[in-house]
Amino acid sequence: MNNYTPNRLEPDNTITRRKFIGATAGTSAALLSGGLASFLRAAVEAPDEIFIEKSIPQLQRLMASGQLTSEQLVRGYLRRINSLNPLLHSVIETNPDAIEIAERLDRQRRRGHVRGPLHGIPILVKDNIATDDRMETTAGSLALVGSRVPADAPIIRQLRQAGAVILGKANLGEWANFRDDEAETYPLAVGWSARGGSTINAYVLNYTSWGSSSGSANGAAANLCAAAIGTETDGSITGPSAVENIVGLKPTLGLVSQDGIIPIAHQQDTAGPMGRSVTDVAILLGVLQSPSGGVAGRPLPADYTQFLRRGALQGARIGRDVRFFDYSYYGSGIPGDQTTVSFANHALDVMESLGATIVDTDTGDVFAYTDDEFTALLYEFKAQIRDYLATLTNTNMRNLADLIAFNNAHCEQELVYYDQDVFEASVQTTGYPNNPIYVAARTHAQNTARQGIDTALIADNLDAIVAPHLTNSTGPAVAGYPNISLPVGIRDSGKPAGMLMYSTFLREAQLIGFAFDLEQELNVRRQPQFLGFVRPIPNGDFCNGQASQPEVFTGRAHLTQKPVF
Repeated sequence: MNNYTPNRLEPDNTITRRKFIGATAGTSAALLSGGLASFLRAAVEAPDEIFIEKSIPQLQRLMASGQLTSEQLVRGYLRRINSLNPLLHSVIETNPDAIEIAERLDRQRRRGHVRGPLHGIPILVKDNIATDDRMETTAGSLALVGSRVPADAPIIRQLRQAGAVILGKANLGEWANFRDDEAETYPLAVGWSARGGSTINAYVLNYTSWGSSSGSANGAAANLCAAAIGTETDGSITGPSAVENIVGLKPTLGLVSQDGIIPIAHQQDTAGPMGRSVTDVAILLGVLQSPSGGVAGRPLPADYTQFLRRGALQGARIGRDVRFFDYSYYGSGIPGDQTTVSFANHALDVMESLGATIVDTDTGDVFAYTDDEFTALLYEFKAQIRDYLATLTNTNMRNLADLIAFNNAHCEQELVYYDQDVFEASVQTTGYPNNPIYVAARTHAQNTARQGIDTALIADNLDAIVAPHLTNSTGPAVAGYPNISLPVGIRDSGKPAGMLMYSTFLREAQLIGFAFDLEQELNVRRQPQFLGFVRPIPNGDFCNGQASQPEVFTGRAHLTQKPVF
């Protein structure tokens, strides 16, 4: 149990000519430019790969016409993974049964049985979502290698029933970035896991891959899958989507089942769809929705594609969340920049040209409750990871203390680029869920976040609110409200720029409509060009022969910078 054996797709943190498309790259520090970059672009834009950049409906039309089969599609994506993954580290492992599953779905199609829009469509899922098959579910950690989950997560079961092919497990920030504050290497290490290595941004190789759903975003952006599933506690769907020029939707808390997903905290965690278009995200959301908690029993759309229409913005009132357009407010804690703000302002101008009214608004100071958010998450994680580990077999990992001890014992593999200060703070919490410090922190954070968004919507009679990318993930995340990240341009440097659009409880349909209308007008989706070079992440020098020394936790957390998980 927990004896680590290398996975067939696990990188060794170097890029060699032999490993990368047979003969294409130097080391992880090598420049990817000139003839090499041209060769790479030619390799990934092969004209015979008719599935490249195709939406889910376009792939369905190709399969319906006989020009493409699911088996051919799976093989095509697997070829791209084998070629590009040594550079990008998007995928931890592929499904050894994917081709057989695709062949079975092709036989069903030939018999006239098509399950729906996902029939035969290959999907990557983040490696913290349980799949009861020959793949692992580890949150990127070596500590859970070899463990067995009791069943597919409900959302995996629904994807399979809808005809999707689970193509593989996407890389992620290990433990969804909830292990350390990454102060030493932030933000380049936020997409690193011991199993998968460091996810490399496909647009600019030395740019951040952001958030913990880095591999899901990267895989969709680089056409390693038709679409992907990520998870977010705060920023890990919306952030990676923004920096990889794709669409990502964090749903209302409770719209998508949390069961079978390695938790940070059920009070904020949710899975969500990530794809190259709003259309693909809408299709996936319809399959993923599995209501619980406050969403259970509410009337929900059976099909979100009905909201994909031009003209959706006509007559809409859209709030410009003013403090997030002020670089002095968020720039020191979140790596936005002035050019990103200008792209968001341009998108607002386009929304106005489509008939929307733009109104300056203010959802409040998120930094007034980020410490409380983090304090609550520390209490919740310790209890909820214990409950999750209790469901596993073939492992001796039973609580957070076991995970900390494993990391210390495997320091050279696990504590390479960042430590485990968050784990060590969380393990010191006591008295969940009745500890007054915890109750006050969660109550204050959630109430303040909800009041900020709802008050702005009501006071200014708004339908939705927008902010530049990598800014206000926290308000919607803590409130449990939907937040969609939409591409709005690519900067001169080649780095994508995104925009966030959020609203209140169960407003996914409206956000999807607005996002589709804007997307169709902007038309900014572009394939990655793999610019720049891979910058090696400095070793954190945490392995000195001694176990890491835990920080003293006083019962309340204080953040020096805002993490993304």
